[in-house]
Amino acid sequence: MAFLAAAPLVWILALVAAQRLGELVLASANTRRLMARGAREIGRGHYPLFVLLHASWLVAIAGTTPMHTRPSWPLIGVFVILQLLRLWVIATLGPYWTTRVITLDDAPVVRRGPYRFLRHPNYWVVAGEIAVLPLAFHNWPVAAVWSVLNALLLRHRIGVETAALAPRRVGGQSRAVGGTDGSGGD
Repeated sequence: MAFLAAAPLVWILALVAAQRLGELVLASANTRRLMARGAREIGRGHYPLFVLLHASWLVAIAGTTPMHTRPSWPLIGVFVILQLLRLWVIATLGPYWTTRVITLDDAPVVRRGPYRFLRHPNYWVVAGEIAVLPLAFHNWPVAAVWSVLNALLLRHRIGVETAALAPRRVGGQSRAVGGTDGSGGD
């Protein structure tokens, strides 16, 4: 127990890794159910890059942060708030939340929860996480490098989602669900 108290980096990264794995399990189950209903995956080729980005981010934090670094607890608090926002996104999308771009032609538009206020709320959460967690351990190089990489991937991903939704827009309104703009993505 003393080890955990002396090295919060270890248990915080373990919790984040466990959360990410749990999210992948949920996303995979939701994706299977949506595909069984006739959904399609769009932009499959870039998905492994997101997996690599997130896994390497955790490895980079672990590998470049001295184990006994004392965190900035206020920034850990910000990270916890970001997790609550992520849960809000996931709860709002329910069975339509996935980590891939999945389109389902007859799905309703999700316009409640964080989607009332912001486009791509989960991407905003992830951008915050990628910066805040390493900064909480005084590791600005990881925050900077992975934030830039994430921004580049998101730029592509948002374009893929927009293109996937284009055929489903009727009179300026999308019939999409899931994802950050209703397409079934992250």
